[in-house]
Parts: sequence; C-alpha cells; structure tokens
Amino acid sequence: MKKVYILRHAKSSWADSSQSDFDRPLNERGENDAPFMGEKFSELGIKPDLVLSSPAKRAFNTAAIIAEKINYPFKKIEKQQNMYMAGAHKFLKIINALPDKISSVMLVAHNPGLTELLNDLAGHTTNNMPTCSLAAIEFFVNEWKAISPGSGKLTLYEYPKKYK
Repeated sequence: MKKVYILRHAKSSWADSSQSDFDRPLNERGENDAPFMGEKFSELGIKPDLVLSSPAKRAFNTAAIIAEKINYPFKKIEKQQNMYMAGAHKFLKIINALPDKISSVMLVAHNPGLTELLNDLAGHTTNNMPTCSLAAIEFFVNEWKAISPGSGKLTLYEYPKKYK
C-alpha cells in the first residue's frame, strides 16, 4: 500500500505588495495554524517516509513547522522546484517517479494544483482545500507508477476550522 499526504501551505501574508509571490511569508494566522495542525497530525500518527515541498517561502516554512511537530528531520525535507504552482498532472508525475522503497509521501505546496490532485486521485469533489489543510489518500498498489486518477481512497481530511 502507498499513501499520499497532500498539505496546502498555511495562510500567507499579502502585507507587502512589492513582494514576489514566491517570497510571501506566512501571516499571523498561518504562523498559528501550522504548529496547531502539526500537533494534530502528530496525535493522528502521521509520519511520512518523505516530505517534498515547493521551495516558495510560505510552503517551505509550513513544511518545516509541520516536520518539527511530527518528528520528521528538517534536513530531510526536499525542495522540489517543479512543485511551485504545479498542476495535478505535474504532481502525479512526481508521485509516479517516487522510489518504491518508500510507502508514504507528504507533498507541501499550493492551490489550485493540490485541490485538483485531491479531486483527481480520490474522486473527491471539493472546490478548495483550505490553507493548512491535509488530505490523506491510500492506494492499494505496490508501485508508485501504478497510481492514476481515481485509484485512491480518501482516508483523512483535516483543516484548521474543523477545530476552531
């Protein structure tokens, strides 16, 4: 069995209009939601074998905060340039290329690509994954390359407003 955790970055700041999209940091809500949700993920026993993150500041900061809370080594978070603003098709290519020795991966990135990926893989019909939300999808396959649209089962969907 393989498992994909889809994590949308926490809420980002739009305070500095001259700042590039890539360099936008987390805002106060994001700085609060990420550790809170990381603790929830830890309580749920979420421990991916691999964490891949968009290199954008808001995504990588979210990945780092969550990693700390779930006891995933910071140095093992892999920045993937091609995850910045990727669509579902690009994410699926990343998933299909993973080494089969790992069983689970967490993708930390952006909308709309992550919502598209969730809907494609699990046959889910959400319009928008909220910031700092996490979806877990299980696949009853032995190889990552066997994962395709509609082949997964949504087993977990967590988001900050669920607890507030």
